[in-house]
Amino acid sequence: MEDKRARELLQAERTRVQALLADTAKSGRADRTAENEPGDWEDRAEPLTAEGTNDAVVAGLQARLEALDRAEERLAAGTYGLSVLSGRPIPDDRLEADPAAELTIDEANRP
Repeated sequence: MEDKRARELLQAERTRVQALLADTAKSGRADRTAENEPGDWEDRAEPLTAEGTNDAVVAGLQARLEALDRAEERLAAGTYGLSVLSGRPIPDDRLEADPAAELTIDEANRP
């Protein structure tokens, strides 16, 4: 894959993840506010459940940003598109679908 295309894919994915992170953080703040409001809740645990879900989503999105950072480091080092495990080329189709891919499909599917 050409470096220019890789940069475009990584930037688009970073923008998408950052937007999701901002939306999730906003939702989490709303859940925390609702948790502290008086009222008749049928299920008083509902805001806490939503809060826990939001926290898990935020953690996953932050991990995704870290994967994008690693991919950008590989791009700068000239190793983008090569498996971090075996050094084998990762097909362009896989990188188009997941620009932060670190492994080939076979490697990723191994137990």
